[in-house]
Amino acid sequence: MALERDILDHYDEGREQRRLTAAPSLELLRTQVILRRHLPAPPARILDVGGGAGVHAAWLADDGYRVHLVDPVPLHLEQAAEHGGFTTALGDARALPEDDGTVDATLLLGPLYHLTEGADRLLALQEARRVTNRGGLVAAAAISRYASTFDGYFRGFLDEPGFEPLVRADLATGQHRNPTAHPRFFTTAYFHRAEELAAELTSAGLTDVEVLPVEGPLFWAPGIQDRLADPTQRELILEVLETMEQDPALRAATAHLLAVGRVP
Repeated sequence: MALERDILDHYDEGREQRRLTAAPSLELLRTQVILRRHLPAPPARILDVGGGAGVHAAWLADDGYRVHLVDPVPLHLEQAAEHGGFTTALGDARALPEDDGTVDATLLLGPLYHLTEGADRLLALQEARRVTNRGGLVAAAAISRYASTFDGYFRGFLDEPGFEPLVRADLATGQHRNPTAHPRFFTTAYFHRAEELAAELTSAGLTDVEVLPVEGPLFWAPGIQDRLADPTQRELILEVLETMEQDPALRAATAHLLAVGRVP
């Protein structure tokens, strides 16, 4: 199994290594908050599937977890190896090389973005369930169906040629394409509705499924990175977003969703 060429070309540009670490990142902070709330205690075994350049594997290893990262992009494995503290291997979310029930938690914090067919997403989630032991955690991130719409209006992308039809297609089908290879318009992807993501985890045999907004609407707030750099402001931002989590009216107003479920 292989990723589509345009997806590999996108990640071969190397930007993933610093995307969440070059400046205070609400996506990173909220992902840490949500995962730390649901993960078993260290030194549990974590499989980081599609772990990219190792940003999440690094802080998880620092927390005391035993982490193994799997990713289909060779450049990502080179970048991840610079961190140390965890192991890496080339692999695909749809065919994991691990044995049944050998990890305490499996993370898919990127694979569902680029599995544009429902059957492939289900296969990846079933694989995650297979390798995770009973009672263990499976966490899967997705891009929100409305991410490009918010980007279009709040970041001005809508004024750039080609972005309006992209938004229309995203809203209608969730199938995100970037035929002009514009560097800011991402690459081939699937954008989820929150209820759809929950249904996919349930269909894969996971229980106690919960879908949470990662950044929420504050992702597009003016000056949000400056506020995140201030410890007092950062604490308030995280408190506000945690309060918003359970409001169904706000759940989809986010760039990313994070679903968690348990292996029965």
